[in-house]
Amino acid sequence: MESVQLSTKEKIALRAQAHALHPVVMIGQQSLTEAVINETNRNLEAHELIKVQIAGDDRSERIAIAEALVAATDATLIQHIGKQIVLYRRKKEEVK
Repeated sequence: MESVQLSTKEKIALRAQAHALHPVVMIGQQSLTEAVINETNRNLEAHELIKVQIAGDDRSERIAIAEALVAATDATLIQHIGKQIVLYRRKKEEVK
């Protein structure tokens, strides 16, 4: 499965949509664990667009965690502001 290529207009629309969202996944001191990846996958499957809170004061470490999470979940990074990231992944089409 490959990540979705979004146009600039689509990303702007998703950012606007994400503005009202609250973080549904919190990444704490344990960093990126299998449980965090599974929880992120569950939330992406249910909602498509989610916010994730990444703890820690080291900016480069937060960026690395965000990149690893995007790779592990096959999501698209829509926005990264401070300690929050917004991820998007289209729902899988159901086979009939």
